[in-house]
Parts: sequence; structure tokens; C-alpha cells
Amino acid sequence: MYSRVCAVLLRSASLAILASAVSFGAANERQQAQAQVLDHADLLCANCFFGPSYYYYCFEAGDKVLIGYQRTPVINWRDESKNYLTKVHRGWTMWMPPGQSIPLSYDDKHIWVARPDGKQVKLIQDYSRDLFTSSDRCRQAVKVKDR
Repeated sequence: MYSRVCAVLLRSASLAILASAVSFGAANERQQAQAQVLDHADLLCANCFFGPSYYYYCFEAGDKVLIGYQRTPVINWRDESKNYLTKVHRGWTMWMPPGQSIPLSYDDKHIWVARPDGKQVKLIQDYSRDLFTSSDRCRQAVKVKDR
């Protein structure tokens, strides 16, 4: 009797662990789109020693406006436009849109764009900062928290 109860408990626990792993590990489906670059903005770290710079991008993909940022570690001195870490780690180079129209993929939390060498850059979606000056569509997509 004792071994039967243990077997049932062990089986139940195994199924519960498997179910939780499947539900937490479920990947969001990426959607592919040809997007238009509407605007970009930079929050640069000046005189930094491994401080982050943030590069924000705003895209129009069909009827959606997507806003995402790239966080890049920086070492610079007196010139905030430089990042001496890019000589050591090319992945910390700021992504530059190759043109006005680019292919991208996105889900609920991220946007993926390609660098010129073909590697993917993952941008984190964030609609909380009103940084854009050139596009009213980008400014309208920002969800500013009420104070």
C-alpha cells in the first residue's frame, strides 16, 4: 500500500513539474514584417566606465507602431559618441538601420533586426519613454504613466 501511494504521488509530482515547465517554457510566436523606420533616439552615457547607453528605435510594421531599445555597455572619455568596448566586443556596437524599410520580427516583448553581417540584434520593447521628436506616430504610441 505504501509503495502504491508513493508511486501515485511521484507520478502526480512529475506531471505537475512537466506541465509547469511546458507552460513557462512556451515561446511566443514571432511575427515577421517589413517595417518602416519612423524615428530613433539616443540616451548616451557620457564619461562612462561600463555604464549603459540606450538606443531607441520606432518602427511602423503594417498597422502597428513598435518601439524598442538596445542597451549597450560603454567605456568612453570626454566624447559620449565613442564606445571603446566595440574594439573588444563587436556585439556591443550600436545597431544602425540599413535603410528606411527593413525586415524585422517581433513578439510581445522583443523586436529582432539584422546587422549588416546577418546576426540578429534583439531590441526590448518599451513604450514608457517619450524620446522621439521627428514622428508624431511614435509619440502617440508612447504610454506615459499618470502621476
